[in-house]
Amino acid sequence: MLSLPLRAAILSVVLLLVTLGAWELANQAPTVAKEMTEYEKLTGGAGASQEAQLPTPSQIMAHAGKELRNPFYDKGPNDKGIGLQLLYSIGRVLLGYIFAAALAIPIGFVIGMSPLWQKALDPFIQVLKPISPLAWMPLALFVIKDSVASSVFVIFICSIWPMLINTAFGVATVRRDYINVARTLELGRVRTALTVIFPAAAPTILTGMRISIGISWLVIVAAEMLVGGTGVGYYVWNEWNNLNLTSVIFSILMIGVIGMLLDQMLARAQRWVQYAD
Repeated sequence: MLSLPLRAAILSVVLLLVTLGAWELANQAPTVAKEMTEYEKLTGGAGASQEAQLPTPSQIMAHAGKELRNPFYDKGPNDKGIGLQLLYSIGRVLLGYIFAAALAIPIGFVIGMSPLWQKALDPFIQVLKPISPLAWMPLALFVIKDSVASSVFVIFICSIWPMLINTAFGVATVRRDYINVARTLELGRVRTALTVIFPAAAPTILTGMRISIGISWLVIVAAEMLVGGTGVGYYVWNEWNNLNLTSVIFSILMIGVIGMLLDQMLARAQRWVQYAD
């Protein structure tokens, strides 16, 4: 009898092959000829030709092989490899994410340990949390006057809320027995926070960090589409402007792969912390 993970892996591969096979066959199916409309005559049949240009999985795989053989080339502002563009985006995400964690986790600790601060800061959190991160972009561009720094700020503002809220929740729900034991041992507040509360709340904090990294990766693509220049978001938009759908689909797949890897790194850290407890 095969184990559950092996059966799940086999099923995933089968579903992938069926989907790709159906896509390949659908794109290669002969199309029925029809008389062109007046609009298509004026536009040279643009509607029909655009549909025919949708790439097949085999074409995308061939393009992926070509791109991945030299992913870090740099031939000018509008011609950089996918690896280089991904590095730009990952760098911006990590920079904004680290700034957010450095602020959100200490404030979350204060909120979780103090009902007074929780009630005082809750109105600000509830007002600022629902604002779309991209809504901050025009203001960031006006104040900071730099597209890269503005992108980092947008990542910071979208990353901070899940980490702050989960940290506050994790700290507030630490078992009182742990804190009572620390008081019995006459540990100071700082030492109690570092040696008792933080380890107990770590799984919840990492959950917030995992949510934040996913949101950050989503937002950076949209932010780079707006500001242009470099990054995987700009790469997607530039390839679309060139009507290169093969590159567009390939870059979408690369965005998904990088997002999965970022999530899995934090998922492994979360499991390690839980097992350590």
